[in-house]
Amino acid sequence: MSASAQPGAPAIGIDVGGTKIAGALVAPDGQIIHRERVETPAEATEQIVAAVADLVARLRERSDAPVEGIGLAVAAMLDPAAGHIWFAPNLPWRDIDLGAMVAERVGEPVVIENDANAAAWGEYRHGAGVDHDDMVLFTVGTGVGGGCIVDDRLLHGAFGIGGELGHVILDPDGPRCGCGNKGCLEVFASGSALVRAARDLVTSASPLGEALRERCGGDPDRLEGADVTELAQGGDLASTELLEELGTRLGHGIASVCAVLDPRIVVVGGGVSAAGELLLGPARQAFARHLIGRGHRPTPDLVLARLGNDAGVVGAAALAREHRAAGRGEG
Repeated sequence: MSASAQPGAPAIGIDVGGTKIAGALVAPDGQIIHRERVETPAEATEQIVAAVADLVARLRERSDAPVEGIGLAVAAMLDPAAGHIWFAPNLPWRDIDLGAMVAERVGEPVVIENDANAAAWGEYRHGAGVDHDDMVLFTVGTGVGGGCIVDDRLLHGAFGIGGELGHVILDPDGPRCGCGNKGCLEVFASGSALVRAARDLVTSASPLGEALRERCGGDPDRLEGADVTELAQGGDLASTELLEELGTRLGHGIASVCAVLDPRIVVVGGGVSAAGELLLGPARQAFARHLIGRGHRPTPDLVLARLGNDAGVVGAAALAREHRAAGRGEG
């Protein structure tokens, strides 16, 4: 820790993904001062660490004061206290001490967190969850991720793997999930599930799929989740129904999680959340139907995330700042 660092100085947040590494200099109020981005060199861990260190150096150069911590958000199962990665599905990381490796390159300790957890913390501190002590974030993108804040603390569990909301099982006899289990929420309520259902409709004989066929020129492989959302926003019945089905499944998963954690607010982010009420409306209805104690208890708010793609870097920077402040005995 730099003794000359100032409490009001920015922190650095880095979001390491399978295809890109995004970094930002983040002010104490969560505003992004400067951004940097590089492609992820996925060939070797050493190359990724070097790319992260280079990004940190470039962001440091943009700050007028020593930064108030460095936080890394990574798509991996990990132990944040030890900075240890157990497994990363889209990167060549298996059982490595990533925190120590990056810290050695940048010359100071770093805070490492799962990317969905970091996004949850970003929304909690500077987005839709502000002013609440208990919040759950569902990120609905290619898969379904999440993060849980309970009594003003990020839930990690015994091994640092808590909050894998996409792998709540809705149907044990359902389709196989990438995690190895069957019938996970991710199988039914992710962007991948939306695209799969839309492509099935394109290749079917159903006249409902006509607008989807026109959008992709009859080639289902060209169809993406954004196409479904845009068609639904334009009034296409089939695309609207696909989002309703996804939202209903999401609502079932939210109800299950709320039966365990009882949050004050549930936030939905990720790429599919661009559908807005076309997704949240059905999710709210299913959630209300399956909420334990419904009709005799307060109902958690179900709202859209506010920070978009910035949630990960903002959350990583906030976690790094708070970790450093705790080390100084502040707060």
